[in-house]
Amino acid sequence: MKIMAICGSGLGSSFMVEMNIKKVLKKLNIEAEVEHADLSSATPDVADVFVMAKDLAGSAGVPAHQLVVINNIIDINELENKLAAYFASR
Repeated sequence: MKIMAICGSGLGSSFMVEMNIKKVLKKLNIEAEVEHADLSSATPDVADVFVMAKDLAGSAGVPAHQLVVINNIIDINELENKLAAYFASR
C-alpha cells in the first residue's frame, strides 16, 4: 500500500503530514509506503490513498474512495481517527 500526503506545493506541510502519517501507521500497526507531493502529482495511479486538507480535496483529481480529508493538518489525533476509520472500512 502506498499513501501520499498532498499539499499545494509539495514541500513543508505535506512533509509534516507524511511524518505524522508514519507515526499513526506505526501506532495502528499498519505497514505502508508513505510519500509527500504537490496537488498536481495527485493522480489515482500513483498511490492507493491520498491525505490532504479539505481546501485541496475539491481540486484533487482523485476519486473519493482514495481520499482521506483532514480539517487541521497539525492535529495528529484527527489524522489518527480518519486513518483508522479509512482502514476499518476497507
